[in-house]
Amino acid sequence: MASDSGDEPLTSPSKWRRVVLKLSGEALAEEGGFGLAPVILDQVASSVVEARLEFDVDLAIVVGGGNFWRGLQGSGQGMDQAQADYMGMIATVMNGLALQDALERMGQPTRVMTALEMPKVAEPYIRRRAIRHLEKGRVVIFAGGTGNPFFTTDTAAALRAMEIGAEILLKATKVDGVYDKDPAKHGDARRYSTVTFTDALRQDLRVMDGTAFALCRDNEMRIIVFDMTTRGNIHRVVCGEPVGTTIVKDNQQTRFAN
Repeated sequence: MASDSGDEPLTSPSKWRRVVLKLSGEALAEEGGFGLAPVILDQVASSVVEARLEFDVDLAIVVGGGNFWRGLQGSGQGMDQAQADYMGMIATVMNGLALQDALERMGQPTRVMTALEMPKVAEPYIRRRAIRHLEKGRVVIFAGGTGNPFFTTDTAAALRAMEIGAEILLKATKVDGVYDKDPAKHGDARRYSTVTFTDALRQDLRVMDGTAFALCRDNEMRIIVFDMTTRGNIHRVVCGEPVGTTIVKDNQQTRFAN
């Protein structure tokens, strides 16, 4: 808030000018892993609005659809892979519309843009239009994946981040970063504070799917993996606090968290 003298800025400086936040469908689900949890939707929306207003940062969101349908689920039951993937793309649109509703109830102008044309409910994805929405202070939600089967929403997030000139890709999960082994199975698992692309590939850490990861590596797009269930983490990561694990270029160092 500005002081009476008018000397204090209305917004605080952000570490990033433009960011893409990747949300999995499961992160928005009810406790059983299916459907939408209104409390979580409101929590995510509140964090996004707070970060966008305080830091005046351009913020785009890519949503998954695993809380309703996963393409691998259908193909594993004998369904045609492309057909199953298109169903998954439609599931991401449902999540995008729900998140839009939560954001707009809090006064944040929002646009849903889809790679699959659904003019009754969302705008078609057009790169220059998406950038213009961001410049006008709107949150843009990218749904429908890439619009092509056989590609995940991780790849969609990486692709959209490159296209709109984002400086960072924030992957929000239900774990607090990237570990050297599965922390649910190994009590001695250690979390990385930073890990290089090469080390992550060599150790098969599976930060995101291979296509998305290679796209980020080749275009030097930094990735931060963090726990979205901890209240305030979206705010902290946008302002540059050391949250989660940062995937860095190979000329930097891999480090474990303290």
